[in-house]
Amino acid sequence: MMHKNLLSGLVYLALILISTYFALSLQREKPKDFRRAERRLIVRSDSVMRVLSIFDPADTAVLRAQSSDLSDRSLRSKDFRMLSAKMLRTVTDPSQDGVGIAAPQVGINRRIVAVQRFDKPGEPFEVYPNVRIDSLFGPRVCGPEGCLSVPGRRGIVPRASDIIVSWKDPATLQVVRDTVHGFTAVIFQHECDHLDGILYTDRADSVFVR
Repeated sequence: MMHKNLLSGLVYLALILISTYFALSLQREKPKDFRRAERRLIVRSDSVMRVLSIFDPADTAVLRAQSSDLSDRSLRSKDFRMLSAKMLRTVTDPSQDGVGIAAPQVGINRRIVAVQRFDKPGEPFEVYPNVRIDSLFGPRVCGPEGCLSVPGRRGIVPRASDIIVSWKDPATLQVVRDTVHGFTAVIFQHECDHLDGILYTDRADSVFVR
């Protein structure tokens, strides 16, 4: 009898988990095309885009907003290619000299990040659309972080040492996953936080002026 009750309980728990999964899937906003205002910002901005700052209230509203996925049509568009190129020019410009940037930091609330892959030969910058961190694992390590949108400050932030990250490949429109470790994993966590309106200062054990 005990085994039968246990089995019934496990089945019930599995049904709850499945129902929760489908409910969350339905709640996720359907990917949409770039809005007209977004396209205008992408086209009219300089090759090095203005980086939003927490010290400007209007900028902060954008930085604290939730970002959404792009539709397949927009991922294949000239607007996406232009935004990707401008994000890369912005983060690598000597005026910024960053290791990562998220689309909200240049005024576009979309789930797009550019990350320097220190774990790959040549340490290239790569752009990841519709990106999410699927799993955090390994020990939590505290390390220094800064942010292009929080100029003049640094903080000590605990981060997972290892992650599984997923994104949609614009060429194939297939979801791709990668396991990332170390400092590059930290960059992904920092930039993906931006997509949920979270700044590193929200997670930091301490923040100081540099």
